Amino acid sequence: MQIATSGTMLNFGYWSSKHLDPVSAQNNLCNVFGDLSELSTAKNAIDVGSGLSAPSKLWRDTYPNLKLYDVNINFKQLSFSKHEKNINFLNSTSTKLPFVDGSVDRVLALESAQHFKPLGDFVAESRRVLTSSGFLVMAVPITVGSSSIGKLGLLKFTWSSEHYSLNYLKNLLTTNGFKIIDESLIGSNVYDPLADYYVENRSSLSANILKQYPGYMEKILYKSLLKMKKASEEKIIDYVLLKCVLNNKSE
Repeated sequence: MQIATSGTMLNFGYWSSKHLDPVSAQNNLCNVFGDLSELSTAKNAIDVGSGLSAPSKLWRDTYPNLKLYDVNINFKQLSFSKHEKNINFLNSTSTKLPFVDGSVDRVLALESAQHFKPLGDFVAESRRVLTSSGFLVMAVPITVGSSSIGKLGLLKFTWSSEHYSLNYLKNLLTTNGFKIIDESLIGSNVYDPLADYYVENRSSLSANILKQYPGYMEKILYKSLLKMKKASEEKIIDYVLLKCVLNNKSE
């Protein structure tokens, strides 16, 4: 995505009739995620697995009173951004968040939680650091159904993260003291249009990719995207937005 867009967003995007290119779709996903997280009423938020911090910069500009903490285990990615207003950069793991108990309004994991190991430790840490009225909000690529892993084909090797199922995620959250108050499956607005965009623009996109990677890598990418779309259409994979509160909070 970074090579294709020449930008710093790393997510797959939320595509629609008004968001037909990667940058617009990526910004749209961040905006939808920010609205879901109710960032307009938050004083502070942790962006865990913050990548190159493009989402945080968008949220900072949208919500000028919000103070953000970008947590990333990858120091090189953190050092990409320096001295940003209202954004602090913390080189730390997702499973040991450097915050005191009950001090954070929002814990955000935008297309990053699938990389956290063990994920249960991240969920437990989120519970620890959140205020009683705080939210844990996640955007996660998922598998659907107990037999999905066997149907992934090429994606078993090119999907470079854990393959969590929706049932696993929901059970992990509820057993760690969270209540899910919003759940949206948006895979058809993520995988399908992304694959279509690459197919339609393969000539120009592959030219940029081939400047940095060998030809066989582009072919693997192309085949992976086709498989991703097929798996999405067959409901083998999906993409979920989850909003959670501490279980002692009433709806």
